[in-house]
Amino acid sequence: MTATPQARTAGTRLPRQARRRQLLGAAQEVFVAQGYHAAAMDEIAERAGVSKPVLYQHFPGKLDLYLALLDESVAALTDTIRNALASTTDNKQRVSATFQAFFDFVASTGEAFRLVFESDLRNEPAVRDRLDATMRVHADMISEFIRVDAGLGDDEAHLLGIGLVGMAQISATYWLSTDGAIPKDAAEQLMARLAWRGISGWPRTG
Repeated sequence: MTATPQARTAGTRLPRQARRRQLLGAAQEVFVAQGYHAAAMDEIAERAGVSKPVLYQHFPGKLDLYLALLDESVAALTDTIRNALASTTDNKQRVSATFQAFFDFVASTGEAFRLVFESDLRNEPAVRDRLDATMRVHADMISEFIRVDAGLGDDEAHLLGIGLVGMAQISATYWLSTDGAIPKDAAEQLMARLAWRGISGWPRTG
């Protein structure tokens, strides 16, 4: 949709951070709808109600814009997982909270999760490196509790962490594709019970 002249005029008065937020919001809509390769900077500028030179003042190119949006989405998911893990000292509830974090992410971020979980730019080294690092970070966050409480080695705990992250990610994105055939809280608990039945098989140490 073309921005009105009033929107363009008002947009010129935005502070730099507000402008950046506006541009990222417009870019998210375009990238999610069309994917990276089909998205055009012209369309993103138009969606934001700014001129193309204004867009380039903030982001030198389309990849820079995509990476900024990807970094923001990854940070949001990481914070959500970190908060979930810290929300309780009960490991069963911790598993449940972690699955809820992934389901919350896919359900409430304007489909920004697609940039993290379904990127069509994985062959780009800068994107691949970020996504691989994100998976490792999330697995490390989870495996720290597994290692301490189950008495497993670092490599074993990390592998289990990767497995839990993958399970949460895939089940959450699949659930969203079903248009809520199962209520969100029921889907979260269903997957959390499956994960807990497996992970609780290792005895708590100490």
